[in-house]
Amino acid sequence: MEIILLRDIDKVGDKHEIVTVKNGYGRNYLIPKGFAIIANDKNRLRLEELKKDEEAKEAQLVGTYQAIADKLKDQTLKIGAKAGTSGKIFGSVTNVQIAQALKEQFDVEVERKKIEIPEEVKNIGTYKAILNLHKEVVTEINIEVVEE
Repeated sequence: MEIILLRDIDKVGDKHEIVTVKNGYGRNYLIPKGFAIIANDKNRLRLEELKKDEEAKEAQLVGTYQAIADKLKDQTLKIGAKAGTSGKIFGSVTNVQIAQALKEQFDVEVERKKIEIPEEVKNIGTYKAILNLHKEVVTEINIEVVEE
């Protein structure tokens, strides 16, 4: 079954891509959830309109994301965590905590899925996180984990 994806789906394809999937997966999951539409002639024509609309929206969003990236450039985000005597924290710092700290400290909302932590944060110290705000706008932010 050929379908047009309406959003990015892991291991299937990217948004606005025409892909072939098994009939049951498309009919019972992707189409009812609104993740895809059947790739018939009418919908293929509609796809071009969807792409044009999406490009216009993306052009506006790139400017917004660039402003956020400039605001966060050279900033240090402080996150408090309970730690033992050796400096090892209980648990680890997650992208959810980073998203909350960004909102509290810099009044910037970033989805947790767009925050990538290259290394595990399990000790007190300074780390880096990557914010994938947009395909064209990727920025790094310093994170300082301090003892509460």
